[in-house]
Amino acid sequence: MEVPEPEPGPGDVLIRTIASSINPVDDKTREGAIGDGTPPLPTTLGWDLAGIVVEGGGSGLRAGDRVIAMSHQLGSARGTWADLVALPARSVAAAPGAVSLNEAATLPLPGLTAVQTLDWLAVSAGERLLIAGAAGAVGGLALQIARARGVKVDALVSREGQVGFAQEHGADLVTTDKSALEDRGYDAVFDTFGAFVTRAVADGGRYASIATQAGPVPDLSARGVRTTVNQVREDGAGLNELTRLVDQGVLRPRVHSTFGVHEIQAAHERFRRGGLAGKITLAF
Repeated sequence: MEVPEPEPGPGDVLIRTIASSINPVDDKTREGAIGDGTPPLPTTLGWDLAGIVVEGGGSGLRAGDRVIAMSHQLGSARGTWADLVALPARSVAAAPGAVSLNEAATLPLPGLTAVQTLDWLAVSAGERLLIAGAAGAVGGLALQIARARGVKVDALVSREGQVGFAQEHGADLVTTDKSALEDRGYDAVFDTFGAFVTRAVADGGRYASIATQAGPVPDLSARGVRTTVNQVREDGAGLNELTRLVDQGVLRPRVHSTFGVHEIQAAHERFRRGGLAGKITLAF
């Protein structure tokens, strides 16, 4: 069916999509695993966006500007897998100049998840952080961002082939063995996949999970540990931080492979096979 072009509302920016990428939520939505949280059909998928401004809508952005954005597709039903996308200006930021828009398209959802969760954990320079899943899309960015903030980071990865990535990006201890992390007394733990390495966090520390499918973090209040399951939100200021870090050379996007949007089925099939060293991007 033919989809009508979006009509920007007050405060919206109209963007021509150049690239996007596939996230786990896109795959789950496509296969119907979201359930009642799925927007009414027909719907457009996609959360990540890198593109060119068509209309700035009074935002200060001008036609021709390179931008990145994240749309909370499940909450807003504004998917980004379309030639033209209208999004609130508060959800849009200038794209990094140091990388292509294809590379920039890997940043919005995982990058904002990393920034917002690190902000909740409130880890500061010199503190000790454990990232479980430190070579994944979110964990790999969180590792680089935390190191840029002066945080000391240890890493749990799922396979030996990921050890080198974590070491190269500043992790001190890198292991595939959860038992090696018990009783290490971390100030904070960032759990990207439901590892629930709760014995690794110090009394009075903080434990954040983003693995909503794994359920809540066990109650650690008896040890004075604050816990949360964090969910990403649209955040232009967070995108600006990501752009700044990329342009400073301390945050490096990773593209595993790129598919044309007409190859979307093949892109999903490759995503589902896993074993990715970076994100799968879509070129428009």
